[in-house]
Amino acid sequence: MRVWARLRADPMAWLGGGLLVVVVALAVLADVVVAEGPLEGSLEDRLLAPSVRHPFGTDHQGRDVLARTLHGARLSLAIGLGARIVSVLLGGLLGFVAGFRGGITDTLIMRSADVFFAFPSLLLLIGITAAFEPGLWVAFVALGVVGWAEVARLVRAEVLRVRELEYVTAARALGARDPRILGRHVVPNCLNPLLISFTMGVATTILAEASLSFLGLGAQPPTPSWGAMVSAGKDFLREAPWISIFPGVFLAASVLSLNLVGDSLRDALDPRGH
Repeated sequence: MRVWARLRADPMAWLGGGLLVVVVALAVLADVVVAEGPLEGSLEDRLLAPSVRHPFGTDHQGRDVLARTLHGARLSLAIGLGARIVSVLLGGLLGFVAGFRGGITDTLIMRSADVFFAFPSLLLLIGITAAFEPGLWVAFVALGVVGWAEVARLVRAEVLRVRELEYVTAARALGARDPRILGRHVVPNCLNPLLISFTMGVATTILAEASLSFLGLGAQPPTPSWGAMVSAGKDFLREAPWISIFPGVFLAASVLSLNLVGDSLRDALDPRGH
């Protein structure tokens, strides 16, 4: 209850949450908001400026930019959410095992994480996706796998702190086995940083997916994707800037809203908060 009270009192939480709700609602109701499909278009309608008929204008193939932007929101949000779930599950599991077991297990897992940290994330993503045929599934797997190391390190640090607390020591002295201690005492007390990492990580993953699609390594034409739309519009910035501007605005709004929610959640879960 204290967490919810802090969130309700935080104007940034309201701003981020409201913005996120708007983006998600528009993505879910894309077919209701726009009658035209994201792939429908006519060359006769190419590069039309925003109007009542086409609020966001049309692209170089005569397709409605609003329809493509909203359907692109579905893809970007789904990829961001799904890939981050993979990262959190994989990294969380390995982080719990490394922190609780220690020894050679901890060393092997953390040295594996160091390999991923040795490369810039975007560069590593580009390398993985370029090694296979570009596509959404390849990008999804790459995004999920690359993100595990950061989660594992965060969880491991929290487990190392929690496992030395008095109630864990008492449970071990009473004869409780490791799985019981881990599941009943350690994991529940490490969920807060994991939840914050998940929330803010979704924003990073959405941005990474857009970067891959911008480079042609994510969603392939004619699939609507914010990154691919910005990339397609870069050749028409002078005559039709709306092709890139509107998906870029939606991308920025999504990332901003998730970051605001993540920051507010971190403050609300901070036991030192007032």
